[in-house]
Amino acid sequence: MQDRPRRYTVKQVSEIAGVSVRTLHYYDEIDLLKPSTVGENGYRYYDDAALLRLQQILFYRELGLELLHIKDVLDSPEFDLLTALKSHRAALQHRIERLHALIDTVDETILHLGGEQNMGKKKLFKAFSEKEQKQYEREARLTYGPDNVNESIRRWESYDKKKRQAIMDEGSEIYIGLAKALRKNLPADSAEVQDLIRRWHEHIHYFYEPTTEILRGLGELYVTDTRFTDNIDSVETGLSEYMKGAINVYVDKIETRELERMLADDEEKSARG
Repeated sequence: MQDRPRRYTVKQVSEIAGVSVRTLHYYDEIDLLKPSTVGENGYRYYDDAALLRLQQILFYRELGLELLHIKDVLDSPEFDLLTALKSHRAALQHRIERLHALIDTVDETILHLGGEQNMGKKKLFKAFSEKEQKQYEREARLTYGPDNVNESIRRWESYDKKKRQAIMDEGSEIYIGLAKALRKNLPADSAEVQDLIRRWHEHIHYFYEPTTEILRGLGELYVTDTRFTDNIDSVETGLSEYMKGAINVYVDKIETRELERMLADDEEKSARG
């Protein structure tokens, strides 16, 4: 006799998966995870297939995808569960390797600051590899669109090995300069810090044309995305938050100058009119 398919209540799924009942109700509302059946009493029931879909949702959330994008992925005719699981495993393995590299860098930096080990400037940034950049490229395509990302890749690949190293070294100098400014407790709007942010802005042009919106968004990303936060704060604790504040001051000044220019143009046109 064939076993009847298992079915689980909302409460049971909540306990099994470690998500709240409210979250499951919300997933139902946005059609991300519908109950397999609804009883005459109005109770929602989920089967094993629904549990596997929930697992995928949680995997994709862990990797940073938005809920509606996850829905598009899971509902795509090309979606294959086994392929997705292999992809998740590769991404998680990459994250493990990434965290180990960051831990090694932090440990060596601690020894360096304690005088127990001399650490060259390049070694401070050994965890920031081109391999990691490739991972950011894949995620950036989802956020900024393929055209912008392709332009960034095109620019980077147009540089020879010597030029790439010079760009990396220049970036290292900027971050080290900002770390020193933070240790000296220089205000984010000080001339020295703002000059370093100006250099940071110019440095970004090696990769793409950044709008003020993108610059402000990068500052926000530095404190909301743990990968960026961990990377930057491994140079100096609190540097990511410090940079965000300095970037906002810098962008405010650019936008103020642009507004003043536009007002001056309007006044000049009115005077001529």
